[in-house]
Amino acid sequence: MDAGLKRELEEKVRSGERLSREDGIALYESDDLAWLGGLAHEVRTKLNGDVVYFNVNRHLNMTNVCTASCAYCSFQRKPGEKDAYTMRIEEAVRLARAMEGDGLTELHIVNGLHPTLPWRYYPRSLRALKEELGDGVSLKAFTATEIHHFESISGLPASEILDELIDAGLESLTGGGAEIFDWEIRQQIVDHRTHWEDWSRIHRLAHAKGLKTPCTMLYGHIEEPRHRVDHVLRLRELQDETGGFQVFIPLRYQHDFADVKKDGKVRNTLQARTRMATGAEALKTFAVSRLLFDNVPHVKVFWVMHGVQTAQLALQHGADDMDGSVVEYKITHDADNFGTPDKLTRDDLLELIRDAGFRPVERNTRYEVVREYDGPDPGRRESPQPMRL
Repeated sequence: MDAGLKRELEEKVRSGERLSREDGIALYESDDLAWLGGLAHEVRTKLNGDVVYFNVNRHLNMTNVCTASCAYCSFQRKPGEKDAYTMRIEEAVRLARAMEGDGLTELHIVNGLHPTLPWRYYPRSLRALKEELGDGVSLKAFTATEIHHFESISGLPASEILDELIDAGLESLTGGGAEIFDWEIRQQIVDHRTHWEDWSRIHRLAHAKGLKTPCTMLYGHIEEPRHRVDHVLRLRELQDETGGFQVFIPLRYQHDFADVKKDGKVRNTLQARTRMATGAEALKTFAVSRLLFDNVPHVKVFWVMHGVQTAQLALQHGADDMDGSVVEYKITHDADNFGTPDKLTRDDLLELIRDAGFRPVERNTRYEVVREYDGPDPGRRESPQPMRL
């Protein structure tokens, strides 16, 4: 990137002028990651200061049985497969109860698209979980793809489905099912029928009902930077309309390591023709996303899918949120190949955030502050400090 274009982009960012599609592509073409990260860090610091948010959450997947066979997914199982499972509601409640310790504030629920489970199973599950866990634990449940699936199995419109789920205790949808919205890529990686039109329709409805939701992007497979830019700009336009997205989460595509070892099946069919994003590519994706997505307050790094060290570096490249103390995450298998732990305690997260040079703030699902903590000790010479502006 020539010096003139760099200055032009810097001026746009610092004056608050919205970046264009062409600007986003130009940023991805830059090989100056230090400059790009510094610019994104300016934006995250203006929005969130020296704070890194985290929460104490757990993930619950009530079934891995799924009608779809998405090319990137190792989680799904077909009915009758050896390790296919579907929990009874009582079992889900029992597992959630066991997760409740250590100040849990969020239960994150994502499932396969089960072909025969009745629609009533889902609101009944939320009611039972809410009754057991109480108001102190938010239920963040179901992707827009699942809501679209519920429309099919219930015959009800999404608006009525959301009303019933909210009445049962739903406080937020999850951000999944987005992958990459561009049809050129999507038709090669997605096997369900929820695409941009229905994904955006369902989040628009959720926002109209007062829910704040996350949004995601699965990157690092067969897409190109222009597809990532297109994805973010679609979300940015929807955010202009609704204001309902509170965080953007870039998710690094994962190869399948664990399941191949268990049963020899390769469900993740993308991995034969693609690679996973490098750490530098991940940091560039966080930085460009932060710069383009000017109307979302937070950018989260999901440490399970990026590894702990890359997650810490992402905090210097635009991210201001580090996903919570996940105990088990079945959707991807990063822990099986890269040494990433499958659990971080609250103390672990505090140490990681301070070690990256930031001040930890514990939040709930609504980004309300639960507790503020001291940052790195400024009196220690070896104490890390955030990137200087």
